[in-house]
Amino acid sequence: MTELAATGAAALVKHMQEDSWPLLRDAVAAFLVDNEPGGRGRGDEVGRELEQARQALANALDRGDEGAVAEVEAELRLRLRHVLRGNPQAATRLDRLLRRFSRVPQGASRGPSSGRRRRETVAVVLFSGSPVFESSIPLSVFGSDRQDPGVPRYRLLVCAGEEGPLRTTGDLELTAPNGLEAISRAGTVVVPAWRSITSPPPKEALDTLRRAHEEGARIVGLGTGAFVLAAAGLLDSRPATTHWMYAPTLAKRYPSVHVDPRELFVDDGDVLTSAGTAAGIDLCLHIVRTDHGNEAAGALARRLVVPPRRSGGQERHLDQSLPEEIGADPLAEVVTWALEHLHEPFDVETLAARAYMSRRTFDRRFRSLTGSAPLQWLITQRVLQAQRLLETSDYSVDEVAGRCGFRSPVALRGHFHRQLGSSPAAYRAAYRTRRPQSEKPDNTYDDERPAPPPGTQPPPPPEEHPRTP
Repeated sequence: MTELAATGAAALVKHMQEDSWPLLRDAVAAFLVDNEPGGRGRGDEVGRELEQARQALANALDRGDEGAVAEVEAELRLRLRHVLRGNPQAATRLDRLLRRFSRVPQGASRGPSSGRRRRETVAVVLFSGSPVFESSIPLSVFGSDRQDPGVPRYRLLVCAGEEGPLRTTGDLELTAPNGLEAISRAGTVVVPAWRSITSPPPKEALDTLRRAHEEGARIVGLGTGAFVLAAAGLLDSRPATTHWMYAPTLAKRYPSVHVDPRELFVDDGDVLTSAGTAAGIDLCLHIVRTDHGNEAAGALARRLVVPPRRSGGQERHLDQSLPEEIGADPLAEVVTWALEHLHEPFDVETLAARAYMSRRTFDRRFRSLTGSAPLQWLITQRVLQAQRLLETSDYSVDEVAGRCGFRSPVALRGHFHRQLGSSPAAYRAAYRTRRPQSEKPDNTYDDERPAPPPGTQPPPPPEEHPRTP
């Protein structure tokens, strides 16, 4: 961590003296906002602090004061060390950021239009065939003037991502007031959806997104919009998410993308992605929170009548998701057998043997087909089976563990908590509390937590913040 902080500080000092500095300044400001304690909502302030450091460096260089130059670098190094301490995800993101900017040639600039890019100018790119609800999310969040209750105003540019007219669900016809050329004025570009995960997006739209990103714009993909970002190469070697149902296909088609189907959204600084539908609202609120603070995001959430921040992820919605193409693959029979025998305590070696492959070959083949390791996929399926039994039966947690192929209740509890964020007993209690009284089976709790008294709800789980690698 110390070495990375020193490398980062040296890179900052170097780029502060070059035309590429505005690019790195914005990226580092986003990194610090996401990872420094109390950084949320301080985007403009952090940017000003970095600019003050650059000015101090410029003054020191003008005076020929090497001591003052070293002092600027030492302060930056200390700040980065504080952020990186005990935070491996932040270290990974900073390392990737530095490697990306090490490829920016000296004298590189943000392009002729980059000076006009402000993050409060939001371009929403619409395509024909995209679902109307998802397409409307960024329009509702960023396109309405809600300054009266304290919500900051964004400037919205609705752009057609291809030649119109644009038809959406219900055969509605849309006419966007702008074309792709308007994206050159936006500091935030949102792709709310893509019509088909199996068809490539238009080349002109992909080129425009790449150019916007190179010039410093923040790029956002909601739900299946992540496929457009991936096709543009903007998710290479980055963490990302999408709707859980399409996550295996995204991982298979773009193996360099680190797909995490558990997250509601992933903020990787200048590129952000969300899960499906309602998670798009979560990410848009997160953007407002990052730009203008918790109070502004909370005021907007109240106007939209949605929670300001949802805890957990989309694990609770995961299903036995696999790429659509698996049906024609020889491994499909092995996968089907596994799903039908989850009550048996078999392992990945058993699956490899049924496929007549070595473990190494099976792992490689399974990962190339599904986008995930076979062991992780098998554990996820066992947890999903346990989830269903907890919802629909009165089996004790020990019995659920046995019926899902876990070798002990301890193993079930550990994997269940890691994937769903609560213990099996707490999950069952919360699930039954939410269900209508007429649908509830007889309550039986014999595990970590007693049944809640009649008429009360179990305490809510602690609020969790989405990972921002």
